[in-house]
Amino acid sequence: MLLNVIIEKDQDGYFARILELEGCVSQGNTYEEALFNIKEAGELYLESLKSEEKRTIENKITSIVPMVLANA
Repeated sequence: MLLNVIIEKDQDGYFARILELEGCVSQGNTYEEALFNIKEAGELYLESLKSEEKRTIENKITSIVPMVLANA
């Protein structure tokens, strides 16, 4: 299943979340560690779902679009 992951860096390390899996978040001291941890968290999250819940996620369309805002 192909899902969208956002990884953000702050003063404490890297924070990751999977957009299509509400509440599925993780972190790491490095980008690579955060990526590894969120993949593992996502796999565990999906294991806990029923078949119909997985189908709903598979059929969801998410777009990430960069946008320039005036006065920002």
